[in-house]
Amino acid sequence: MPGAAPIVAVFGSSQSSPGDAAYREALSCGRLLATAGFRVATGGYGGAMEAVSKGAAVAGGQVVAVTAPPLFPMRSGPNPYAHIEDPRPTLTTRLTGLLDASVATISLPGSIGTFTELMVAWNRAFLEELGGQAPHPVIVVGERWAALVSHISAELGSGHLVTSVASAAQAVDHLVRHRNE
Repeated sequence: MPGAAPIVAVFGSSQSSPGDAAYREALSCGRLLATAGFRVATGGYGGAMEAVSKGAAVAGGQVVAVTAPPLFPMRSGPNPYAHIEDPRPTLTTRLTGLLDASVATISLPGSIGTFTELMVAWNRAFLEELGGQAPHPVIVVGERWAALVSHISAELGSGHLVTSVASAAQAVDHLVRHRNE
C-alpha cells in the first residue's frame, strides 16, 4: 500500500482480560499508536492482542491480525477489531509475518510466547546492525522485561538494541521521536 502508515508489531499476554492492568495498558498502547499515525499488527487473538487491536480500531487506526489457524483450531478467527487477517500455517511463519510487516516492535507484559517474540525481534535488530543497516526499534514495557534484557545483555551483549520503558505511552513516545529523527 503506497503511502500507508508504518506498522508496529505489538506482543503481549494472551491471558490478560478486560479490566486488568495489562489489558488496560495494551488498550492504551493501541490507541496511542493509532493516534500517532501507526498501524498495528498483533497475533490477532485475545488478551493483549485484542486490547491493542481495540485501542487502535477505536482511535481510527488500522489493525492487521497475523494468525495461525492450524495451531489454534479452537479459535474462530481473529478478534473483532482486526481489519485484515493474514493467516499463517505455523508459529514461525506467524512471527516472521509480524516482523516482516513492521518497522518496530513493542513487547508488553507477557509470558513465554511474548519472550520468544522479543528474542526474535532482538535477533533481527542484531543482524540488521551487523549487516550495516539501521536496526528496527525493539521496545520492552515493564520491569520484568527490563530486568531480563539487562541480564541477557550482560551475558551476551547487544543490550543497546533494546529500549526499556515503564509504560506504553513511553514506548509510543520513543517511536514518534525515532520516526522524526
